[in-house]
This record gives sequence, structure tokens and C-alpha cells, in this order.
Amino acid sequence: MLNFGKVGIIGLGKMGEAIVSGLLLSKSYSSQDISAYEIISEQSRYISSKYGIKILNTATDVAKDADIIILVVKPKDMFKALQEIIKTPLKNKIIISVAAGINTDYLLRYLPEGTKVIRAMPNLACSLGEGMICLSSGKGTSKKELDKVTELFKLTGKVLQIDENDLAAVTGISGSGPAYVYAFIESLADAGVQLGLKNDVALTLATQTTLGASKIVISTGENPTELKKKVATPGGTTIEGIKELEKGGLKELVKEAVSVAAKKSLKIQDSINNLD
Repeated sequence: MLNFGKVGIIGLGKMGEAIVSGLLLSKSYSSQDISAYEIISEQSRYISSKYGIKILNTATDVAKDADIIILVVKPKDMFKALQEIIKTPLKNKIIISVAAGINTDYLLRYLPEGTKVIRAMPNLACSLGEGMICLSSGKGTSKKELDKVTELFKLTGKVLQIDENDLAAVTGISGSGPAYVYAFIESLADAGVQLGLKNDVALTLATQTTLGASKIVISTGENPTELKKKVATPGGTTIEGIKELEKGGLKELVKEAVSVAAKKSLKIQDSINNLD
């Protein structure tokens, strides 16, 4: 069994649960290799019952138990979480934050000197081992340590190491992107229903079509523009639909959605830093 050390997760909301699910699904981690803390007791009981991981009484207990500590808390709760984990020695441990807009300089400001810190931007598909995860390391964290965390997150999906300055854009694309895809699937399915298809049939068509199209891009490595041309033959049905999407400004709308999400991430970063 491949193992990168015991993992501790502080915060068991949707993203925290997705990481738990992905690690266990990989079979490289057992439930006894993962400990967690969640402030909402009902959520703790649900996670414990479903996954069998160790639920501890405090964030400090998780930090003490784990080798790799993943902070899956809201930006506004980060300071409190940091104050809890520094109650135990953090030497030889790696701290990972998935909070949008919280940069590594902020984390290092409140952690003991020499603490190894990495930022991660995963998404909910980690729960199925199909996540998209981007990582960047803080000052003093070695390439070896970043590579270790990279291999850990590869258990839950595809991983890229990027510059921290690019994480706001990542947040807008892969962090928020699943919601945009769901909105597109919803629209495809609704269109099918409007044309007389049953709900379940329309949804199956929309989801499988989206999945298949994505897999073709990945497997062929072809540019989506060229693949689009292969489907939209001149004088055919598809080209008429494409014209409507262009008329409605689909591409510009998606660009704007990504942009405003990225700007929100930067706004959160500014607001957190200004709290001091």
C-alpha cells in the first residue's frame, strides 16, 4: 500500500469530504491513515459513519496525529485554524491550505519559522479520483516536499505545479469550473425536455455527451477548435447550433465568469491581509 504519511483534514465540508473519498478510493490509504476534525458535530458523525476515518476532538489533535495537515476551512476561519494547529510542534510536517485567496505569505506569518507550507486548489471531482489539483509552495518548502504532496494528490486526480500568482486564475477555471459545466449540462438537458424527451433520457444524453467530448480532448490532445470543426460540418445541423451559441456570446460569457471568480479570489486575499 502506497502511503505518504498520515493525513489530517481540518474541515469536512464538501471539499474535505471529496479529499477523504478520493484517498480511500485510491486504495493507497485506509480509514485508519486519515484523521479529521469538523466543528459541526452532525457532519462529523456523517463522515465517520460513511468513511470510517478517525474523527478527533480538536484541530490541535489532528495536527498532532498527522504528517500532512490539510486545512479545508473558509478564508475567514483560517486564522483560528492556524492558532489551533500551532499548539503542537509542526517540525517535519507539511501544511496544505485549500482556502481560496489565502496566500502562503499569510500562512507563514502565523506559523513557526521553518514550517513547510503548500497551497492547493482542488475541485470536487477528487471524490472520484478525477479531480484537477494545482499546487504551489511557500518560501522554505523544498521541491522534494512539493513533489511528495504532488504524488499524494495524484491519488485523487491530475496535478499541476504552478506559480502561486496563477492560483487566482486556477480558482476561476478548475475551482469554480465544475459549476459552469453543470450549468451547461442542465441547459442541454432542459433543451431536450423542451423538445419532448423524458427528463432522464435528456439528462443521460447531456452528461454522457459532455463526458465523451472531454475524454476525446484528453486522449487526442487536439485543440478543441479543431475538434469542433470535425463535428460541425458545413451545411449540417451542428453548425446552426454553433451559430446560435456565438450569437448569444457563449465564449465571452464563460470568459467573464472565469474572470469575476478569479477577481473574487484576489479580493478575498486583500480583505484577509487587511485584517491585520
